[in-house]
Amino acid sequence: MKRLAFISFIVQLLVSCSVTKYIPEEQYLLDKVEVRCDDEGIAEADLQQYIRQKGNSRLFSLFRASLSTYSLSGRDTTKWINRTLRNIGEEPVIYDTLQAEQTCRDLTTAARNMGYMNATAGYTTKFRGKKASVVYTLNTGEPYYIRNVNYEIADSALNLLLSTFNFCGRPRGYAPTDSTRFSISLLDAERKRVTKYLNDRGYYRFNKEFVTFVIDTFAGKNIVDVTMRIAPYRITNDQEGTIHPRYIIRNVDYTGTDALRRSVLTDNTWITPGQPYSVSDVQRTYNRIGRLSAVRSTNIRFVEAGTDSLDCIIQVGTGKPNSISIQPEGTNTAGDLGAALSVTYMNRNAFHGSETFSLSLRGAFEAITGLEGYQNQDYMEYSAETSLLFPRMIAPFVSRRFRRHSGATSELSVSFNMQNRPEFHRRVFSAAWRYRWTNRNRRANFRIDVLDIDYVYMPWISAKFKQDYLDSVSNRNAILKYNYENLLIMKIGGSMTYNDGTNAVKASIETAGNITYGLNNALGSRRNSDGQYQLAGIAYAQYAKFDIDYTRLLRLGPKDHLAMHVGFGIAYPYGNSTILPFEKRYFSGGANSVRGWSVRGLGPGKFKGTDGNIDFINQTGDMKLDLNIEYRASLFWKFSGAAFIDAGNIWTLRAYEEQPGGQFHFDSFYKQIAVSYGLGLRLNFDYFILRFDMGMKAITPAYTTQQEHYSVFHPDLSRDFTFHFAVGLPF
Repeated sequence: MKRLAFISFIVQLLVSCSVTKYIPEEQYLLDKVEVRCDDEGIAEADLQQYIRQKGNSRLFSLFRASLSTYSLSGRDTTKWINRTLRNIGEEPVIYDTLQAEQTCRDLTTAARNMGYMNATAGYTTKFRGKKASVVYTLNTGEPYYIRNVNYEIADSALNLLLSTFNFCGRPRGYAPTDSTRFSISLLDAERKRVTKYLNDRGYYRFNKEFVTFVIDTFAGKNIVDVTMRIAPYRITNDQEGTIHPRYIIRNVDYTGTDALRRSVLTDNTWITPGQPYSVSDVQRTYNRIGRLSAVRSTNIRFVEAGTDSLDCIIQVGTGKPNSISIQPEGTNTAGDLGAALSVTYMNRNAFHGSETFSLSLRGAFEAITGLEGYQNQDYMEYSAETSLLFPRMIAPFVSRRFRRHSGATSELSVSFNMQNRPEFHRRVFSAAWRYRWTNRNRRANFRIDVLDIDYVYMPWISAKFKQDYLDSVSNRNAILKYNYENLLIMKIGGSMTYNDGTNAVKASIETAGNITYGLNNALGSRRNSDGQYQLAGIAYAQYAKFDIDYTRLLRLGPKDHLAMHVGFGIAYPYGNSTILPFEKRYFSGGANSVRGWSVRGLGPGKFKGTDGNIDFINQTGDMKLDLNIEYRASLFWKFSGAAFIDAGNIWTLRAYEEQPGGQFHFDSFYKQIAVSYGLGLRLNFDYFILRFDMGMKAITPAYTTQQEHYSVFHPDLSRDFTFHFAVGLPF
C-alpha cells in the first residue's frame, strides 16, 4: 500500500508540473473559476452559463486528465503520437481579462433581466506561478415587483379577444400581488403567450414584434407599472396601421403522396377547412404525419387566397419501404463458445397506410462441454418473430374522433422459439395485441397490453435431468420443476415512461390468469393433481406484478453529473400458482444492478448458492430493490469515467425449501441489503456507449465469516471483484 501511494504521489507530481508546459510567457493558465452571489435565491449553478471562460475539465472535479494528456505531447506536430495526444487531450485555457470583463457585463445583464435593476458585478484575480484563479462577485440589490398592468390595444377585435387573456395567470383588471417579481424573462414569456394565443385563433401574420412593454419605475421604491402595447398591423414601418387580418383555412391539398392512401393523411391532419388558422394544429400535423414510418419528410406551407383565406399545401416525401438487415453474433456462456445469425426483413408501408411489417429469423449454435451423463448434444436455437404495426388505434366500439385524438398505434406480434439442449427441449409460442402512444411534448410514452399470451411446451426432458432435479426425493427442486412443465401465461397490463432530461420514471403493471381462474371457479371446473385449473389441458399461471424505476440526474459541472437511481419490483403468485414463472422472477447482480456481483449471483435474502448447475433458478425472487448512485465525469476524447455505489437485493414472498433465508421479513430485510462500490470507464460514440464497470463487494448478506460479511474492510480481489461489459448506461 505504501508503494502504491508513493507511485500515485509521483505521478500526480509529474502531472501537476506539466500542465503549464504550453503557457506562453507573461500569460497564465486559468486554474479555477468561482462565482458568488449575495442573494441566496439565485443558485450559483444557474450563473455558470454566463461565465465566458472556464478552466480545463477535471476528472471527478479533481484531476485535469484531458489537459495532462495534451501536455504529454511534444512540440513536433509532424509526429503522429504528438498529434494524437493533442487531439484526444484538451488545450490549456489561457486567462483573458477581456473575457473576464465581458463576463461581469453578462452577469449584470442577467441579474437585471431577473428583476434586480440595481445589480452590479465585479471580479478579482489571484496569480500563483503560471496559474490564475478568478472569483466573480454579483451584488444583486433588492428585486423589483409589478404593481399594475395596463393595456393599450388599438385593434378593437384583438382588444375584445384578449379581454379574457390572463397576464401572469391573472385576469385583466386585477393588479398582480407583491409576490409577482418583475423580470425581462417574464415579459418575454408573456409576449410569446400572446403571440401563440392569437396565432391559434386565425391571426396567421401576427408575430411577437407587435407586442411591446412600457415600464414605469418609481424613485426610491422597488415597484414598476407595466403597460402592454399591441401595435396595429403594418407590413412596412412607413405604412399606415390597420386591423390585424384573421385567416380561415379554405382548402387542404397533398403532394407527393402516391405511395400512401389519402385517408391515412387526412386522419393525421389537424388543419381543417372552414376553421381559423392555428399554429398548434400545424405543429400537431407535423408531429402526426412525421411519426408515420413510410414518411421521410414533411413540409407544410400556406398560400393566401384573398384577404382572409389560406390554402394549405402539405408536401410529403416517402422513403424506400423495404429493407433487410443481417446481424451476426458471438456468444460465450460460462466458457461455452457459440455463434448466432439474425436476418430481419421490414416493410414500412405494407398496405399503403404506413403499416410496418417485420419478420425476423434467428439461428444460434453453442458448443456444450462439461455436462457429464448427458447425450453428446450441442445447444441449438431457432426462432421466428413477426409483427404488424398500425399507425392508428384499431378497436371496436371506438369513435373515429376518439381514435384520432388518442394518437395511439396498434401492434400485433407473433413469435415462435425452439431450443434444443442436452438436458431438455423447449418450445415457446407467443402472441400479443397492444396499443402505444406518446403525449404531446414527447416526454411520456404509454403502452397497454390488451392480451399477451405465452405458451411454453416441453416435448422432451432427459432422464438424468429428471432424476437429478425434478423427480429425486432427496434433491427435488419445486421451483425448477414448475418451470420445466408445460405452462400457459395469459396476461394483460400496461406501462409508462417519462423523461425530461433530469427526471426519468418507468412504471409497469401486469396481471395474469384472473379471468380464466374466475370462469373456472364459477363453472366448478376440476383441478389437476397439483390443485391447478387448466385451459385446454394446460395449467396456466396466475400472478400480479408491479415495477417502478426512478432516476434523477444532477448537473455538477459542464461535463460532470450525479445520477441517483431507485428501482423496486414486486410480483405475487396466487390462485392457480404458488411459484412465479421463471421469466417473471427477479434477479440481482450484473451490469445494471448491484455491480459487485455477477448476473444472478446475489440473493435472495441471505441465501447462498451451493449447486452451480441450478443456482441460476434458485437465485431468483419475487421482490427486488436497487439503490444506486453514480458520479459521471468526462475524461478526454470520447472517454468518460464513473465512480459508483450500489445497494440492493431480491427476496421471495413465500418460504421455499430450496431457498433458505430468502424470504422477505420487515424486521430483518434491511440487514440483507448488499452493498458494492467501484469504478467505470465508458466510450461514448454518441449513438451508443460501450461500458466497462469494475465492482467490489462491500457488504455481503450471504457470508460464512465476518471478513466476508464486511468485505469493504477486508477486500479480496479473487472473492470480491467482478468485471462487467455492457452497452448503454446502467440507468
